[in-house]
Amino acid sequence: MARNTGKKVRRRGRRRKRGFATWSIGKKIGAVLGGTLLGVVVIGSVILASKMNKLSSVKLDTDKLNISDEVKHEKGYTNVALFGLDSRENDLGKGNRSDTIIIASLNNDTKEVKLVSIYRDTLLELDDGSYNKANSAYSFGGPEGAVSLINRNLDMNIEKYVTVNFNALVDVIDAVGGLDLELTHDEVVHMNNYCVETSKVTGKKYKKIEPAVAGTYKLNGVQAVSYARIRYTAGGDYKRTERQRLVLKKTADKLKQQDLATLNKIIDKVMPEVSTSFTTKEILSLATGAFDYELGETTGFPFDLETPEQIPGYSGSYVIPKGLEENVIKLHQFLYPNKDYTPTATVTDISNTLNDMTNVYPNTTESGTSQNE
Repeated sequence: MARNTGKKVRRRGRRRKRGFATWSIGKKIGAVLGGTLLGVVVIGSVILASKMNKLSSVKLDTDKLNISDEVKHEKGYTNVALFGLDSRENDLGKGNRSDTIIIASLNNDTKEVKLVSIYRDTLLELDDGSYNKANSAYSFGGPEGAVSLINRNLDMNIEKYVTVNFNALVDVIDAVGGLDLELTHDEVVHMNNYCVETSKVTGKKYKKIEPAVAGTYKLNGVQAVSYARIRYTAGGDYKRTERQRLVLKKTADKLKQQDLATLNKIIDKVMPEVSTSFTTKEILSLATGAFDYELGETTGFPFDLETPEQIPGYSGSYVIPKGLEENVIKLHQFLYPNKDYTPTATVTDISNTLNDMTNVYPNTTESGTSQNE
């Protein structure tokens, strides 16, 4: 007869599963996907960091950027100036007029990006007090002068910029397999003409579209950039900036579909053709969340304008805001909805000067004649 020692005997049975083994299939899949995505982000950041030495980094003097103390800037937004240059020598500094001038406003909460194209022929005040086309600011003062012009005339708080040569956009579009765009007959004709120069400048090839008929085409880099540069159709420079924003949007959409290998090749190609004031740390921070952002509304500035045949003391064609003050208010309402805005004294002074110089006034049917009169 067995003795009862009083000790409890622990019977061996199945071990209870713990940790990963106990998770549901859905949770396991989520963890694996999450880990994979994290790995992709980390690898992507490492790749990007290893190539930062190819990027032209320029530190701007914030004291020279004309950010007004009068402006109460909205929190939660990052505003960036984007410049596109037609530089044959791949020089991204002074001496080049900016063919493209865009304000990119990133809402860091909603992840929406709004784009505002500044018409390059817009008459505005430069740092030295003279008045000239908006695209001349980059030529005279480089990116610092161009950012300063935007801040001074539009009451912005931009401290960061990105400048790209047209070569960069051609390379990116080719790398993502081209863009599908719908063209009118006139756009096909003018795009073919622009392709000759774009191909010569970039050293890239293209195939002329023949016959020149309206339709949807898959455009390569040379063709898409040439399409974005067209200004000799109905709508002139205003339609041109619409094309530019459309090409940027479609390019961004295609970039989101690329794998790491393709993105790596794009970075290799594009980095030497880009100049920016973003630091390496800032670029890596933006890169990890880049695909969370979506392109939202886009527009052109000024909203209300005239193109007088002649301005005393000036030759050539100019875009004149019908009241810079009024246009700046509309700009801030576009970028920051449901917010009242009062322009600074600086913008008011520039607005009054432009009115007197050009005889173009807000709310007019004819130059200098109010609709209410």
